[in-house]
Amino acid sequence: MQYIPRVKNKYLRWSLRVVAGFFIITFAWVILLAVINPPITWLMVQRGIERKADGKEWKITKKWIRYDDLSDNLKRAAIAGEDARFMEHWGLDRKAIADAYQRNKDGGRLRGGSTISQQTAKNVFLWPRRSWIRKGFETYFTLLIELFWSKKRILEVYLNVIETGDGLYGAEAATQHYFGKSAQSLTKRQAALIVAVLPNPRRWSPAKPTAFINRKANTIVRYMGYSEIP
Repeated sequence: MQYIPRVKNKYLRWSLRVVAGFFIITFAWVILLAVINPPITWLMVQRGIERKADGKEWKITKKWIRYDDLSDNLKRAAIAGEDARFMEHWGLDRKAIADAYQRNKDGGRLRGGSTISQQTAKNVFLWPRRSWIRKGFETYFTLLIELFWSKKRILEVYLNVIETGDGLYGAEAATQHYFGKSAQSLTKRQAALIVAVLPNPRRWSPAKPTAFINRKANTIVRYMGYSEIP
């Protein structure tokens, strides 16, 4: 008669240990990356494997550049193009999520309501394939980085790990490749072009913008003056 309660208690203790371990590990992971730059991301590895599968050479080109050394034009362009309320929200932009939900519901082009914080959490801590499970973890890590990181750190990490081309990651690799210069000295137009292609950087190129990318970049430039940066 006592066997069943003992088994239940055993599994309960095991479950509590797993949950406690998860929180301890993830909290420590986030706190550690508040001061240490992430060396690689899941997406970088996946893209490298995809290149090898296609018969291409392994390629992960990236170079970390400190927040203070990044062009303010790039910071403003990222906020104007990707997350206009970056300085106001706590990781989740409810208005952007609601707008995206309504647009998708009405049959418009599918798009998300992800903030820069959410994209950073996804890029640094998670895998790229979309699923409700990943979205749940993305929300969790987004709240953690908003809690333990500053807005400046979030934007710095975002601009250094974001995919910017085939085998290219971060602003410095992109600007060196496309414009032959450092991300320290981007013009407004160049910064806007880099941000404009972020939704699909392996399809579009800042150096050879399509009419669509040019229009998008022009819009970003117009709004850059209203973008508050940390």
